[in-house]
Amino acid sequence: MSHLFSEFTLQSPRGPLVLHNRVVVAPMCQYSANEGQATDWHLMHWGNLLNSGASMFFIEATAVTPKARITPTCLGLWDDATAAALNDKLGRARHLAPKVPICIQLAHAGRKGSSAAPWHGGQLLDGAHGGWQPEAPSAVPHLEQETPPDEITAQGLIDIEQAFVKAAQRADAMGIEAIELHGAHGYLLHQFLSPIANKRTDTYGGNFDNRTRFPLQVFKAVRAAYSGVLGMRLSATDWVDNGWTPEETADFAARLKQEGANFVHISTAGVAAQQKIPVGPEFQVPFAKLVKDKTGLPTITVGLITEPHKANDIIARGDADLIGLARSFLYKPRWMWEAAAALQGTVEASPQYWRSLPREAQTIFGPVRVGQR
Repeated sequence: MSHLFSEFTLQSPRGPLVLHNRVVVAPMCQYSANEGQATDWHLMHWGNLLNSGASMFFIEATAVTPKARITPTCLGLWDDATAAALNDKLGRARHLAPKVPICIQLAHAGRKGSSAAPWHGGQLLDGAHGGWQPEAPSAVPHLEQETPPDEITAQGLIDIEQAFVKAAQRADAMGIEAIELHGAHGYLLHQFLSPIANKRTDTYGGNFDNRTRFPLQVFKAVRAAYSGVLGMRLSATDWVDNGWTPEETADFAARLKQEGANFVHISTAGVAAQQKIPVGPEFQVPFAKLVKDKTGLPTITVGLITEPHKANDIIARGDADLIGLARSFLYKPRWMWEAAAALQGTVEASPQYWRSLPREAQTIFGPVRVGQR
C-alpha cells in the first residue's frame, strides 16, 4: 500500500471521520449560483468530482451572508432558500456517487466582495451592475483605485460571527461531515490577521493578539455550536514585507488547536496586490510542514502538486497529512484513478464506470467489487 492510499482519521468531538486515502478535492469557486442558491451546474460539478476517487470533497467558498459573497453568483448558505437549494443539489449528487465525506468551506469575502466573476474581469461592481458596498476590518481597499470598504462596527462583528454559526448549523442539519472556515486568500478572516489589511485601532487591530482575536472568536463560536470535524484554511504568508508571516501562522494554528480545531489547510497569499510569489511545484509544502511540526495538527497542503509519485513522497516524508488538489481535478477528474494505477492503490467509483479502465489498470476498483462501503 502506498502512503498516498493509506487511511487517515480526523478526530472530532462527534467521533472519528475515516478518510480512505490522503487526497482531497480542495474548494474551488464556481461563480454559478443564483442569488446564493446552488444550481444545476453544482449538481453536475459535485456529481463529477464525487466520482474522482478522492477521500473527501470540499464545497467551494460558501457565503454566510449576501454581503459575504465574492461575486453576485457565489454560493451561499444564509437562509432557508439557499439551504434548500444546496441540500437538494448536494443530496442528488451524493445519491449518484460513491459515499464520500463532504466538507463545506464557510466564508466571508470582506473587502474583496462585490466583484465580477474572473472571466468578467474580477473588478469591483457598483450598485448599477449588481454590486454592493463591501465591509472589511478597515476602510482600506484591496487596490488603491478601488472605493474603500466600510469598516465593520462592533455590532457588525457580532452579526458576522452569528452568521458563521447559523451557516454551520444549516450545514450540519443537511448531513455535511466537516466544516472549514476560510481564513486565507485575502478574504475577511485573513484580512483581520494581516497588518496589510487590518489598520484598526481597537482591540481587533494592531498586535498579533488583537489581529487574531476576531478569527479566533468566530472559530470558537462555531466550535461551540458544531461537534463535527472543524478546521480553518490559512494563508501562511502574504508574500509581502511586513505582512502576515509563516511563524504567525504556526502560532495562530496552535491557538486554533487549543480551541478544538481538527485540521488546518495551508495555502498562501491573496491579501495584497504587491505579493511576489515564487510559484513552482510544491512551493507551499514547506509552510504546511512548518505548521504540522509546530502544532501536531492534521495538515492539508496544496499548490502545484500534480504528479502521483510526488504527492506520495510528501506524505511519506511527513510534510503534510493530506494533499489537496483543485484545478488538477477540473482538468483531469480521474486523476486519482491514474494515481491508483501508478501506486498500486484502490479507489471507489460508481459501477457504471468499472468497465472504463485500460487493461493494465483493471485492479484499482478491486475492493469496490467485493463489497461497496
